[in-house]
Amino acid sequence: MRLATTLASLGLFAALLLGCGGSGETVTPTPDRAGKPTGSAHPTSAAEIRAAWESSPGCARPAGASRWGCSVGPYRCQAVVTDRGWSVDCAKPGRSIGFTAPTRK
Repeated sequence: MRLATTLASLGLFAALLLGCGGSGETVTPTPDRAGKPTGSAHPTSAAEIRAAWESSPGCARPAGASRWGCSVGPYRCQAVVTDRGWSVDCAKPGRSIGFTAPTRK
């Protein structure tokens, strides 16, 4: 069962990576009228996406589920249970990331 889960996770990650392009993206905040960057309301780095995913109640694992999905800003994330925690893949057009998160308690 673990082998099937691992292979499914790898296949999902490969499909997201190949289907959505590379992970390189430069985000330049739009300056406000005073010329100061306004920042972004959405996570832009892999660390910010992971932190947003981990803290989002909507991304919590449903009881008994081995796979689930949620949205984090402009990203759509899919998670699957593995023996090392949760394998999470998040993607939006032109960018995708993947990470392993420890199981929430």
